[in-house]
Amino acid sequence: MKRCWVAAAAAVAVAFYFVAFAQDEPKGAPPVSGASGAADTGVASEPASAEATSDGMPDAGTAGVAGGHIPVAEDIPYVGNLSLKVDLTDLDRRVLTVRESVPVKPGPLTLLYPEWLPGNHAPRGAIDCLAGLTIASGGHPVEWRRDPVNVYAFHVQVPPGASRLDLEFEFASPLLRDQGRTVVTPDMVGLQWNAVLLYPAGFYVSRIIVVPTITLPEGWDFAGALDVESRRGVTVRFKPTTLETLVDSPVFAGRYARSFDLDPGAKIPVRLNVFADGPELLDVRAQQLAAHRKLVQEAYALLGPPHYDHYDFLLALSDHFGDIGLEHHGSSENRRPPNYFTDWDKAGAGRDLLPHEFSHSWNGKFRRPAGLTTPDYNVPMQDSLLWVYEGLTNYLSTVLAVRSGLWGEEFGREAWASLAANLDRNRPGRAWRDLEDTTAQPIITPRRPLSWLSWQRTEDYYTEGELVWLDVDTRIRELTGERRSLDDFARAFFGGTSAGGGLNMGPVTYTFTDVVQALKNVAPFDWEKFLTERLHSHGPGAPLDGLTRGGWKLVYGDAESEYLRSLEEQRKAVDCTYSVGFAVSSFTYQLTEVRWGGPAYEAGLALGETLIAVNGREYRPERLRTAIAIAKLNHQPLELLVKNLDRYRSVRIPYFDGLRYPQLQRIEKAQDRLGAILKPRT
Repeated sequence: MKRCWVAAAAAVAVAFYFVAFAQDEPKGAPPVSGASGAADTGVASEPASAEATSDGMPDAGTAGVAGGHIPVAEDIPYVGNLSLKVDLTDLDRRVLTVRESVPVKPGPLTLLYPEWLPGNHAPRGAIDCLAGLTIASGGHPVEWRRDPVNVYAFHVQVPPGASRLDLEFEFASPLLRDQGRTVVTPDMVGLQWNAVLLYPAGFYVSRIIVVPTITLPEGWDFAGALDVESRRGVTVRFKPTTLETLVDSPVFAGRYARSFDLDPGAKIPVRLNVFADGPELLDVRAQQLAAHRKLVQEAYALLGPPHYDHYDFLLALSDHFGDIGLEHHGSSENRRPPNYFTDWDKAGAGRDLLPHEFSHSWNGKFRRPAGLTTPDYNVPMQDSLLWVYEGLTNYLSTVLAVRSGLWGEEFGREAWASLAANLDRNRPGRAWRDLEDTTAQPIITPRRPLSWLSWQRTEDYYTEGELVWLDVDTRIRELTGERRSLDDFARAFFGGTSAGGGLNMGPVTYTFTDVVQALKNVAPFDWEKFLTERLHSHGPGAPLDGLTRGGWKLVYGDAESEYLRSLEEQRKAVDCTYSVGFAVSSFTYQLTEVRWGGPAYEAGLALGETLIAVNGREYRPERLRTAIAIAKLNHQPLELLVKNLDRYRSVRIPYFDGLRYPQLQRIEKAQDRLGAILKPRT
């Protein structure tokens, strides 16, 4: 997910992370005490000189406006409520106007802009979008100074007699794609609270109370997980909540909106809130709604009881709103193309997004890796368990997409074929970089494009992690004679209740040792060795044991599957990576990917070159596919005319194996465990 951020600040944060936090989370480390269950790493980002006092305010200390040490977060309450008011009405300039009031006492104070964001696993706070910051007390200006090392920290000397600081600033949201993800359009706004606030350093975010208010454009509706205290016209005031809950509860607002009850009559409501570029996109057919409703029931059957008191899917259907899939405890932010409902058959490849983000309410929010559980939003996170946080969730989303009917069973197998083939054929980088190392990728490159993705590797803990968990599921079934499965692990690991049997909101942290022990409880086995081998394995080829044990094998044919056609439509590219080794943009005809070591690579092609002609004729997608097929018959090299900057050149690719697309094929006489895995439970 792309966001505005400051490259220099990120470089400092990344360097600091690897110096101070690169160690693995100690196995078996206990969760710390405190209201939020936040992990106490015992390491401070900087030494503290302004400690919090027993009255819940930073001590006067020695830190002044010119800079100073940043207090370490402590598990004590902040005295007084912060007031936060955000105006969403400037749609033409796409600027959010913020007015914030912070209770204070005289002396030095450090205010922080959130940097390390939950669900991002990286320092992606959009501080470069913060503008026009002024601070006052009683109408008199108060000077602030940015910290010379940590650019997310602002030092203030609170004047004598002051009891509150009044902050005003703007969030200048991106206007162009290369500035960051679009969050404001003429028809919808996505408000992430972390982007529009500063908070006092020295306190757990679970101990700071905020009273949030938004002003909507006239005639707009909104949705989110926050509880509403009042609505008067365009002004919505939410109930006081912790800063932790606030940041975890974004708001979608829009001109065209519709809400659907996904669990009618239930004590714990689940709603699908759809915001669209136009009213015609909100037409949802009965069978489509039924599949989304079944998703809720299948998730409960797989993962156990919910850990929220209500849940809101926030779904934007737009060509203009920025792409997103971001999990929260009681909601999720999702964006799909406008045709999600209106052209249901073509939009299939993206229908696992909602199952993915929904599953995160259990894996990632209720239960969370200890290294990702931090006391505030400016302590670096440790990402080494993302193969569980994201990889397992990816696996669960495929399973739930099929079990709910959002996907058909064949479509789900086609998705697994694509995933496996991508690692098998398109990730030669596995030779030098293992799965666990890819968990550092969110910090190394915040989803910026890579020159040689197949060799450098990207966030492959999603996809290779999914194959690991398929391997785990089929192994459990084999070990227990089909009596137990990953479903049993998931319910035990994610479905806990409070001591009194009621709702348990968490978070409850976990470590590698906890995962291993939970698997042993389901099926006794040396899971530590099993997982360690897969975390540190190298290529060539992908880890396909789960498919094989599931009764299927990866093969290649010349027919493109429905899933791959849908994926090409979604990505707006022609994918020939499994054959000649490149993909082409459907709009610009530029090469969007070139497989390291593949035929196109060996011929000297690279990312960004424009394909002009194929075998002497103007490039068109079908001409490329036909030429690849003909080369298999006449054994003549493919001839391409390409443009690189202002230079043209001819390239010959001696590739003669024809079109290749992945598919799964049944292994004769083998047990069909994939069929059992994908079978609905409700």
